[in-house]
Amino acid sequence: MKTTREELAVQVDVAQWSWLRAHLERGGLIVVNRGLDLVEVGVSIASDDTAVVGDWIQTGLLAKPSAEQISAWDANEEISFSTLIISPYVLIQEQKP
Repeated sequence: MKTTREELAVQVDVAQWSWLRAHLERGGLIVVNRGLDLVEVGVSIASDDTAVVGDWIQTGLLAKPSAEQISAWDANEEISFSTLIISPYVLIQEQKP
């Protein structure tokens, strides 16, 4: 069954860093660069579009959280993220302050 953009768009939610920390511990967080559309990334991952996802990873637009990001988020747990679950991953995109 193909996941559609519309199905994923209604699943986008907002979460604070403290709510996402458990997903970091299990290795399930993926940071989506603000220049990408979160839903489009979700569709590409869900449909196993390895070429597109691979390009995003190689260019650094899609990555696991860095130590610097984690430190910054730990220092300010009020930071909000747009989130989208594409099991087993939680895609996160830092919202603009």
